[in-house]
Amino acid sequence: MSRIAFVFPGQGAQYVGMGVDLATAFPAARTVLEEADRRLGYPLSRLMAEGPEEQLKQTEHTQPAIVAHSLAALAVLRERGLSPAMVAGHSVGEYAALAACGAVSPADAIVLVRKRGLHMQAAGQQLPGTMAALLGIELAQAEALCQAVSAVGVVEVANLNCPGQIVLSGSPEGVAAARERASEFGARRFVPLAVSGAFHSSLMQPAAERLAVDLDGHSFANPTVPLVANFSAQSVTTGEELRHALKLQIVSRVLWEDSVRAMIAAGIDAIVEVGPGSALCGMIKKISGQMRIANVADVASLEKSLELLQTPVL
Repeated sequence: MSRIAFVFPGQGAQYVGMGVDLATAFPAARTVLEEADRRLGYPLSRLMAEGPEEQLKQTEHTQPAIVAHSLAALAVLRERGLSPAMVAGHSVGEYAALAACGAVSPADAIVLVRKRGLHMQAAGQQLPGTMAALLGIELAQAEALCQAVSAVGVVEVANLNCPGQIVLSGSPEGVAAARERASEFGARRFVPLAVSGAFHSSLMQPAAERLAVDLDGHSFANPTVPLVANFSAQSVTTGEELRHALKLQIVSRVLWEDSVRAMIAAGIDAIVEVGPGSALCGMIKKISGQMRIANVADVASLEKSLELLQTPVL
């Protein structure tokens, strides 16, 4: 029997129409979205379904939309009898992972992540910033690049996604200076990201302080399965450890490559990306070519994934 991990995508995976066919085909998915609308006090599911895209791309809406879609897909997988042995989420996806491991209810996860999105959007207005992906570069080179341009503005390593893909975060001036010199430090490509702030950098400290108050006001159950935390790439097994991890996550590096390797070391032999898109699948393939990988974003990918996971390993 496969030991399966569920992983949940982060910001950038959103699109107009997300979650529609799952909600149409499966009452369990529809219930998650309806409860999200009720708890948030506005029709998030309609924004997900119909747009407008510019509004959906606003961080305060993007983050709960991604988590709501992920948890709608999770509800369908549970109906089909699939449960994870471990969970993890990339950045905002960690909030979907919270619900997947039983630490909070799906609706509470969506409410918390809406607050996170509001705080991060406000921090991005208070301390403007941006992000960019560096391709074909090693960590030591990326850190040297950040140091070389630090006099111009803030620029820090934010995400270690997979071999050859590192994300920088910082002030517009700092990231622009890094772009000018990226090739000197071995970067093959420099790809600006369409985000509203310098996520996972010190410029998110105002958001971290506000979010900490929200997290302290919420109770977290001990997870029923381990959650591999972004900031440490280590398994978290108590509610208090989860609260601590979420407080640090917003200003810390996302150690995604190390998180996947930790799941493999723990005996995971299949990983399912649950939610919009398949970006995490692409990263995981670069980390481990031997891992069985599937994604569940809609009805078609659900059926394909179930077939793959039920095929015996030879």
